[in-house]
Amino acid sequence: MFKISKEFHFSASHQLGHLPADHQCARLHGHNYIVVVELTAEALNRDGFVRDYHELAPLKTYIDTHFDHRHLNDVMEGPSTAEALAKHFFDWCKARWHETSSVKVSETPKTWAQYSPVRP
Repeated sequence: MFKISKEFHFSASHQLGHLPADHQCARLHGHNYIVVVELTAEALNRDGFVRDYHELAPLKTYIDTHFDHRHLNDVMEGPSTAEALAKHFFDWCKARWHETSSVKVSETPKTWAQYSPVRP
């Protein structure tokens, strides 16, 4: 199996208002997010790629347009957790690139959430 990944960055605020008032994430705060999309394939295409990295540019445009320097509570339905972001970006990528196998999202240098589909 061949795997490639590409990293994207954005900054945004959010608030997890459903948490208890004394929880730090219940307060308005922000993160410098990292999004890593992973694509896998059993065989390479005729150019020798899983997919040309240049073809992933629409994800950067999407992130820059809809998420960067935004308040995530205004652009997402439901809780704006790293887990929810990972699922959102996975679905967006999978609709465009069938090789998409997982998406990871980091809010801090030490924390990551990952979404990949459950296999039967």
